[in-house]
Amino acid sequence: MTSKDTPSASSRIAALRRKLDEQGLDGYVIPRFDEHQGEYCAPHDNRLAFVTGFTGSAGVAIVMRDRAAIFVDGRYQVQVREEIDVDCFAIEHFYDAPLKDWLRKNLRKGERVGFNSMLLPPTWDIDCGQSVAVAGAEWVAVTDDLVDAIWSDQPERPLGNVIALSREYAGESVADKKRRIGQMLAEQGADVLIEAQPDNIAWFLNVRGRDVAFNPMPQSFMIADREGRVEWLVDHRKLPNDLTDFELEGVAMSEPDLLLDRVRTATAGRVALVDPGFAPSAVAHATREAGGNVRLLRSPITLAKMLKNPVELQGFRDCHRHDGAAWIRFFAWLEANASAREEEGRPITELEAEDRILAFRRMEATFVEPSFRSISAAGGHAAMCHYAATTKSDAPITSHGIYLLDSGGQYFTGTTDATRTTAIGPVRDDIRRAYTAVLKGLISMVSLKFPKGTYGHQLDAFARRPLWDLGLDYDHGTGHGVGHFLSVHEQPQRFDRRVNEVELRPGMVTTIEPGYYKAGEYGIRIENQVEVIDDGDGFMSFRSLTLVPIDLRLADIKLMSETERQWIDAYHWRVAKTMQGVLDPATAAWLAVRTAPIGN
Repeated sequence: MTSKDTPSASSRIAALRRKLDEQGLDGYVIPRFDEHQGEYCAPHDNRLAFVTGFTGSAGVAIVMRDRAAIFVDGRYQVQVREEIDVDCFAIEHFYDAPLKDWLRKNLRKGERVGFNSMLLPPTWDIDCGQSVAVAGAEWVAVTDDLVDAIWSDQPERPLGNVIALSREYAGESVADKKRRIGQMLAEQGADVLIEAQPDNIAWFLNVRGRDVAFNPMPQSFMIADREGRVEWLVDHRKLPNDLTDFELEGVAMSEPDLLLDRVRTATAGRVALVDPGFAPSAVAHATREAGGNVRLLRSPITLAKMLKNPVELQGFRDCHRHDGAAWIRFFAWLEANASAREEEGRPITELEAEDRILAFRRMEATFVEPSFRSISAAGGHAAMCHYAATTKSDAPITSHGIYLLDSGGQYFTGTTDATRTTAIGPVRDDIRRAYTAVLKGLISMVSLKFPKGTYGHQLDAFARRPLWDLGLDYDHGTGHGVGHFLSVHEQPQRFDRRVNEVELRPGMVTTIEPGYYKAGEYGIRIENQVEVIDDGDGFMSFRSLTLVPIDLRLADIKLMSETERQWIDAYHWRVAKTMQGVLDPATAAWLAVRTAPIGN
């Protein structure tokens, strides 16, 4: 049930407002975050969706006694209006008009706004607290979450099994990682690290898990010091009885609900490093209560993990061969069946297509699960950047519109993410112009050679320029980091108009994904995953990992330069060569047509 069901939305807000009265509060902040400040939440932690009906992966809401607002970014401006009751919530932009600004401008003097300090990172706590103070109001940390108090059928906390990740896939021992991170802590002037990011902990301890869909890591916390002492706070029920395959020598074990007590013990009189954007602000408060000092710095594990070792990089290349084969089988199947199925009156639908590419991925022995919910979007649905088909919205893929598929997989060897846009029938001239501009933007960025010391935001405009020339743009980043059999959206590296403070370095794996979206009509995105490589003489470049042909039938080849055509031909030659001997004859014949040199 969504917030479009007005009685349900109204009743939940009314229940929350009764809790405000009981607590002596005038408002309450409801973030999309869980205790780990991650992008994806377990059903137990999706408080924002419970209250508002909004199911996107980024957002925050505030409910006051007499008003409420929800904040989402450009990816979700269409989706949020379809999912929430607009009579209950004003819609604000997550970045252009953030919560902290709303608090400063809208709070009345003396009002008290509550928040759960386990669900907000220090940056939010500090920024919002300052805004509240400017308004003459009060910023109040609550002990028990108010949404949990009204959520009678709240799902249980997840208990996914934890497995050991072989060094065959990880490429580095836990002992070596302890030494590296200990040295980095010393260099950063810290004695102890309080780590709350599940992907960082999974990478550090060479483990993986199944607590949250698409995220192969266990939810847990970790405390590590520069001498190599480690305490892992994880629910013991997730672990097998036999830990022989795990690298847990010298690792103490505790339960997660002891986090703040263990933080106070570990940080008393010491300097604790806490990630300002990806740890609960409660950790910083507990450290100060114990007499420790807090250093708000990006986790050293994040900085180590972003640079893939040779084994991880080879794993990425291996899994993209498998993933590319799944994509190619999918498009060969789609083209072979879509038109006939449409003529028969039983067209292929978005959900059927989503299931089909998953089936092709499952043909590979190293495949584990999707890396995110596939965006299988026909026609106007493709204008919603993070659309997810449902039985109610499941649209047919027909000759009257274009089809966008953004999909990826989690493999033991790595994580994939790619997007392609195609069409069953002819497309309009405006769609062709926009598609060509998106393709030119992809080529412009993927083929760049850039000096060491370059940052992601300095390259972002290369992907947008062909669209800008047409007076077009897109309201999302141009690319994000990708973890190794971890999070498909890995920070800190990214391409965006916003400043990114981490310079690009060889060994990073990212996506490059320009797009264009016309609300209610169509959406276009072309995405390749790439690795950053050393190009010599102080320069770097990108090497595409994705091995999926680009549909040139939607492009106006006359608008492509000779250099761009050469790039396409070289890329398609590489795709075809890599897939030799992998595909059945019919699929191989389809691929030969789709990767033929331009002009043939």
